[in-house]
Amino acid sequence: MSSLSLKEFRPTILFLAKFVGIYVIMSLLYGAFISSYEPLSDPPTHVVAVQTSSFLNVCGWTTRAVDSKSNPTTVISSGERRVLAVYEGCNGLNVMIIFVAFVFAFGPLNNKLLWFIPAGLLTIHLANLSRIILLFWVSLYQPNATYFLHKYLFTAFLYVVVFVLWIVWVRRYSRLRSISAT
Repeated sequence: MSSLSLKEFRPTILFLAKFVGIYVIMSLLYGAFISSYEPLSDPPTHVVAVQTSSFLNVCGWTTRAVDSKSNPTTVISSGERRVLAVYEGCNGLNVMIIFVAFVFAFGPLNNKLLWFIPAGLLTIHLANLSRIILLFWVSLYQPNATYFLHKYLFTAFLYVVVFVLWIVWVRRYSRLRSISAT
């Protein structure tokens, strides 16, 4: 009976092993990359802060993004006021790693995967920029609500975007759909 159970759960075990393996390898590489810039801000965090500031400037706010000289942050300021500090975790790369690990673990290497991953990464990036823009506005106009909204609502928003992308991958593009159709 135990061999039957192992056969029954083999696809799940393989998925989990692939997911964890890919996630751990990508996270270690990302951690080494980020650590190489300490104590300064890393390039992806800087780019996300600059893009956020540029969007806010287009919308009429006068902002600038400046790297801290002593912390691994890029600060978005409005006038002389430091409104928002963008840390390494705010660049969205950790969430992107989770997304990529899931899609690679769940689906075969094929043309669908080659276009879905970049499209998903772009979607996550745009959702993350939206999250930081909203955090800027909250920090500017309701600073007492910043911690709660950042910690819970806006973080959940980003993970919901990833979850929806996973659902789209599983239902529309993965091999599971083609197997179940036969």
